[in-house]
Amino acid sequence: MLIKLDILDKIAGGSVTLQFRRWRRPTVRAGGTLRTPRGVLAIVSVEPIALAKLTAAEAKLAGHPSLAALRAELGEHEGTVYRIELRPAGADPRVALREVVPDAAQLAELRAALERLPWAEALLRTIAARPAVRAPDLAAEAGLPTPNFKARVRRLKELGLTESLEVGYRLSPRGQALLAASSKQ
Repeated sequence: MLIKLDILDKIAGGSVTLQFRRWRRPTVRAGGTLRTPRGVLAIVSVEPIALAKLTAAEAKLAGHPSLAALRAELGEHEGTVYRIELRPAGADPRVALREVVPDAAQLAELRAALERLPWAEALLRTIAARPAVRAPDLAAEAGLPTPNFKARVRRLKELGLTESLEVGYRLSPRGQALLAASSKQ
């Protein structure tokens, strides 16, 4: 579930507590969480709702200027309308992880994890050599479709090795330390 940055800021500030989506089936569920560029969100509830039952108050709580604006946005898509209640649930743990420079034991764990990802070290070296380069350009260099390239970068991000920029990526301090240690071997 993608949420615009200005809406994420309003969720963090408490003025937005709802989102509405039209889906064939929900992509989030009550009790789950959603990592975003502004931190983790807790999904409080996910319920189908008839478009005609939406209210102006709910539209405001979803960050829309009016009920008409919300209905117009939802009308552009197919599927069932879902009302998603959410709230901030803290910082993204990957942010803290990427700042942690690994010790020898953690380096060994990271190397073991990367052995299961035979493409990982080459991708880390590509990002290190070309920070802030658009994903499609890096994907083309790697000979991958952009969605596959981005999926691989997300796997590295889970390990705290990369971070997204406004355009492209860069290695985190953790990723830099891993590459530096790999170069010494």
